[in-house]
Amino acid sequence: NVKFTEGKIGELDTAVIPEFFGGFVNAAKITLHVDLVRGKNAHHKCECVFKAFAKALRFACQRNPRTISATCSAISFA
Repeated sequence: NVKFTEGKIGELDTAVIPEFFGGFVNAAKITLHVDLVRGKNAHHKCECVFKAFAKALRFACQRNPRTISATCSAISFA
């Protein structure tokens, strides 16, 4: 749910951003939801989306000796 009103950010065509994420989730066989609450500047919106994605992916896949990894989702032991 990220709308880009600008067609380009520098040389980057904003139409390839959803294509990147679509390709990633198809190849990784995961579900991904990206929601941007607000923003005006296309550069900052794009930066926010990629940084949040990277942080979420890192968090989901980090090792923890108290959890079992199930396709990057952690199930905690009580």
